[in-house]
Amino acid sequence: MQITRRKFFKVCAGGMAGTSVAALGLMPTEALAAPREYKLLRAKETRQSCTYCAVGCGMLMYSMGDGAMNSKRKLIHVEGDPDHPVSRGALCPKGAGVLDFVNSPHRLQYPEYRAPGSDKWERISWHDAISRIAKLLKDDRDANFQTVNDAGTPVNRWITTGLLTASAASNETALVTQKWARALGLLVMDNQAST
Repeated sequence: MQITRRKFFKVCAGGMAGTSVAALGLMPTEALAAPREYKLLRAKETRQSCTYCAVGCGMLMYSMGDGAMNSKRKLIHVEGDPDHPVSRGALCPKGAGVLDFVNSPHRLQYPEYRAPGSDKWERISWHDAISRIAKLLKDDRDANFQTVNDAGTPVNRWITTGLLTASAASNETALVTQKWARALGLLVMDNQAST
């Protein structure tokens, strides 16, 4: 192709003008558009049961993080599990909103204790929390366990404490919990096993 001197200057002037406009960020967005990477491409998928009610809907939870020992994973996406036999991919608004709950800066992640008469909560260790609960249970059971009723019939029961267990627990978990509670002599117990 033959190019004259006049055409050469026109091409150069047009190229410089185009470069200047692009440098100012005034290029059309269609020209600069590129396909975005799928946001779940490098995410770790975890199957979970929703904990809000006794239905036990299945959830797929996606988190980002390199999995290193000192790194913290961040939940980035939640959706219903289409392979789950209970919900078949559906989630109610509470289940779908678990993303905000998990990532909330106000989410309680450690046990806390408020002493009688105090107006503030103090963070305690898991060991202290479990030890305190065990001690209070033992003290109450020792003080209120009934071996016989008024008629002298052996009953071996503990009726001053009750147990409310997880609503989305499996049948197997419910069975173990039931056996543990009955071994202690508890009569007051509620378990809404769903799956």
